[in-house]
Amino acid sequence: MNLVKKAINYLKVLSAETITNAGSGHLGVSLGASSILFALFKDHLNFDTSDTDFLNRDRFVLSAGHASPLYYSLLSMFGFDVSLQDLKDFRKLGSRTPAYPTYGVTEGVEASTGPLGQGVANAVGMAIAEAVMEERFNTVGFDIINNYTYCFAGDGCLMEGVAQEACSLAGNLRLKKLILLYDSNDVTIDGALELANRESVAKKFSAMGWNVIRVPQGNNFYFCSRAIRQAKKSKKPTIIIFSTTIGIGTQKEGTSAVHSAVLSQEELAQFKQNLGVKESFFIPSDVRELCMATTRRGKLRHEKWNQNLAMYSSTHPELYKSFLAFFDRKKINFDRIIKNVAKYDGQSLRKINHQTLSELAYQCPQLIGGTADVGPSTLSTVDNAGNFSAGYRRGKNIHYGVREHAMAAIANGIALYDDFITFDSTFLAFSNYALPAIRMRGMMKLPVMSFFTHDSIAFGPDGASHQPIEQLGQLRAIIGNNVFRPCDYKELVAGYYLAVKEYMPISFALAKQDVPHVDGTSYDGALCGGYLLKNSSAKPKVVLVASGSEVPLAVAAAGELSKKHEVNVVSMPSLEIFEAQSQAYKTKVLGKEPALIVAVEASSDTKWLKVLGGNCELFGVTQYQGSGEDDEVYVNAGFTVQNLVKFVENKLKSRK
Repeated sequence: MNLVKKAINYLKVLSAETITNAGSGHLGVSLGASSILFALFKDHLNFDTSDTDFLNRDRFVLSAGHASPLYYSLLSMFGFDVSLQDLKDFRKLGSRTPAYPTYGVTEGVEASTGPLGQGVANAVGMAIAEAVMEERFNTVGFDIINNYTYCFAGDGCLMEGVAQEACSLAGNLRLKKLILLYDSNDVTIDGALELANRESVAKKFSAMGWNVIRVPQGNNFYFCSRAIRQAKKSKKPTIIIFSTTIGIGTQKEGTSAVHSAVLSQEELAQFKQNLGVKESFFIPSDVRELCMATTRRGKLRHEKWNQNLAMYSSTHPELYKSFLAFFDRKKINFDRIIKNVAKYDGQSLRKINHQTLSELAYQCPQLIGGTADVGPSTLSTVDNAGNFSAGYRRGKNIHYGVREHAMAAIANGIALYDDFITFDSTFLAFSNYALPAIRMRGMMKLPVMSFFTHDSIAFGPDGASHQPIEQLGQLRAIIGNNVFRPCDYKELVAGYYLAVKEYMPISFALAKQDVPHVDGTSYDGALCGGYLLKNSSAKPKVVLVASGSEVPLAVAAAGELSKKHEVNVVSMPSLEIFEAQSQAYKTKVLGKEPALIVAVEASSDTKWLKVLGGNCELFGVTQYQGSGEDDEVYVNAGFTVQNLVKFVENKLKSRK
C-alpha cells in the first residue's frame, strides 16, 4: 500500500475511534476532509512543534470546528503536544481535546471555533495582520514575514452571513496570502444542500475578487496537494473548492445521516478492516516517520528564518530595531495621553475618544482598526494615518463597510495573529450584530477594543430604532467581556489601559452628546471599575451610582438631596471591573449598609441590582422614546434632576 494512503487510512481510523470512544462527535467531515487536511499538513503548512508561537508560522483556522476529531488526530500525528491519550479523552471535562477547538487549551489551535463562519472572518483578520507586517518589514532578499493563512470551511460556514461579509472584504483588499479550503460535500444536517442553497459558490467568489480553484476529486491526496500549491502562487485570496464525499468509507457515506454519526464497535471494526488497520489508537512507525519528516522540515525552516533574521539585523539595522519594537506595549505613556486629551474635557466622549485613539496610534505602530461605515459619526478613526487597502498596507484605518458581523470577528483575527492593538466601531444600537464575535472574544480573552457610540436615548431625531436601551445589558451579560462607559477623559483612558496593558476585551459605550465637566473624577479609581466621586459621609443614607453621561445628573441630584440626607456619589464606568475588586474595596466605595443605593443609567440593565446588592434600585429606561431633539428625548424619558430626586425620596419612604 502507498505510504501516504496508509497514513490517511490511519488518520481516518484515529478520527473514527476518537468519536466512537467519546460516544459523540462529527464523523462525516472528519472522514470526508481527511485527504484535504493531510495534504495541507504534510506538504504545505509551515509550523514548528518546538516553538508553536514563532511569528512567521503559517496560521490554520478550522472554521468548521466540528471537524475537531480530524484536527486533533493530525496534531497528534505531526508531533504537537496532543497524545493518543488526549484523543481518548475527547469531549471529556477538563481534557485538552474539547468538543470544538479551543484557543489556549490545545497546542496548535490558533482560534476557538464552533459557531460556523466565525473562523472564516478570523482568518481574514490574520491575513490582514500578515499583510501589514509584510509591507512594513520585508525588503529585497529578506521576506521576514511571508506566512500563509489557511482556513478550512464547509457548506455551513459559507452560508453564514459573517463569512460572506468577511470574504467580500478580503477580495476587495486582495489578501493574497489567504487560502480558503472549502469542503464541498453538498450535505448539511437537514439533508441535501440544495434544500437550502443552490448558488454557484465559484461564481460568487469570483465576483468578490477571489481566485477560484476546483478540485473534482477532493478525496484524492495528490489533487488536493497540487491545488494548494497552485493557490500559493495567486495574487488574490484563493478558494479551493474540494468536491468530497461526506463520511467516505462508511455505509452512510454521502448522506446527512453520517454528519454526526457514531460508529458502533461492530461498524468500527468493519471500517478498520476495510482500511487495513488492525490496531486501536495507534500510529505505525512508518506513518509516524512520514509525518515527522514534515515536522523536522518545519523546524529547519524556522532555523533558516532565524538565520535570515540575523543577517537582516546587520544589513537593515533600523528596520530590525523597528521589527523588534513593533509589539512593545511597555513603552506606551498613558500619562502623556491623559495630558494631551485633557483639553477636550466637557466634549462628547466620541470626540474625546477620537483624540485618545490618535494619541495611542502615535505611540503604537501595531495599532489598526476601523468602523462599519460610520467613521464620520463614531469618530473612531486615526488622524493622519491613511486607510488600509489593496494598494496601501500601511494605513491604520480599515474601512469595514456595513459589515458589523464580520468586523468584530475580523478584529478578533487580527488580535490572534499576534500582539496587535486593534479596534472596531459602530453605534451601540447596532452592537447586536457583533455579539457572536464579542462572545468568542470574551472566551479567548482577546484585548480588542470596541467603540460603541451614541450610547443612550439622547439620540434625538433618529428615534426608537437607534436608541440602545437594552444593549448595555446584552454586552454585560457576555462572560469575559468588560463594558466601559466613561464620563470623561480620565475614565476613558483608564479603559484603554485595561485593554492595552491588562489584555482585557473592552466594549466602550461612548456618549454622542457633550458631557459636562465633573469635578473629582479619577483615573486610578476608574481602573477599579468604580470609585467614590462625592464623599459626604462614611455611612451615607443614600448612594447614587452612575455611569457615563448620567454621572453629571447624579451629582446634580445629590446636591439637592444633600439638603435632607447624607448622599454619596459613585462613578462606575465598569460593573465587571468593579465586581472583580475585593469586598473591602467595594464596601469602601458603596458604604456600609446604606439605606438606599440608586443606579442611574439610561438603560434597562438589571445587572446593577446584582452587583450593587439587595437595597439597590435602578433609575433607568424601560420604553423606547420617539424622535426629537437630544435634550427633549432625554427629558421625556424622565432623566431630570427633579425626577431623580423624587424617585429617591419615594424609595426612601417606601422602605420606612
